[in-house]
Amino acid sequence: MIKTLSYWSVKNGSGGAQPIDLALDEAKAAGFPALELAIAEKGVLTVTTDQATCKKYRKLADDRGMIVQTLASGMSWGCCPSHPDAAIRKRAIQLHADALQRAAWLGCEAMLFVPGAVRVPWDASFKPVRYDQAMTWAREAIDALTPVAEKLGVDLCVENVWNGLLTSPLEWRDLIDDVSSSHVGMYFDVGNFLAYHQYPPHWIEILGKRIKRIHIKDYSMTKGFVDLLAGDVPWAETIAALKRVGYNKTIVAEMMPYDDTLCARTSKALDKILSM
Repeated sequence: MIKTLSYWSVKNGSGGAQPIDLALDEAKAAGFPALELAIAEKGVLTVTTDQATCKKYRKLADDRGMIVQTLASGMSWGCCPSHPDAAIRKRAIQLHADALQRAAWLGCEAMLFVPGAVRVPWDASFKPVRYDQAMTWAREAIDALTPVAEKLGVDLCVENVWNGLLTSPLEWRDLIDDVSSSHVGMYFDVGNFLAYHQYPPHWIEILGKRIKRIHIKDYSMTKGFVDLLAGDVPWAETIAALKRVGYNKTIVAEMMPYDDTLCARTSKALDKILSM
């Protein structure tokens, strides 16, 4: 597995403001051989970034010997693919189609996609969407983006997040199998399951090769999100399950909020996790 840091974990990364060269340097200095980039509507890497700039960013990584295989997007929180307004849904799909193109120009193999939400816990203005309708619209977004991903050769990796959708591994299994594309799978976030009283190794065993990429964070049932190894994620069992299903790609530490020692202590903790 490839030890990777999320761009959102570096200084000024959560706001998309850290220059790519500095983000790469920070990740490398902390002991990460790989960095997951992030795209947004504003910042140093956006859905309007041109091909030449994307190629320049890739060269910055290559010149440093840094691996850049994945691109993350949080744009669905501000422009939701399952919003009742059809115009917003259409715009969300276009934003991510444009993001997939930038992923291809960057030489990335996969892109994270949040397919929609029933609720957004941190946004009181987001009115709850009925589950069945949210699923219908989420599926429409996935169906619209699948041919784009296939044409560009970039995996569309649908993530499990705090969105009230796809809360069962059986739903995930059936969704991915029904889409039936080698370029569509799951971006499996290990820490996001704990609040739903789920057991990550079981999901890994059920979903197997449908899991395209891995995000990790730790979660305490009494404190919420915490440093790696400080929560309740069963790390040894999770790593063992990943090995059993043959997962050998990026394992991306997505740790926030930033502080001056976050990357270094995350790196040390991830070393311990990967050695289990």
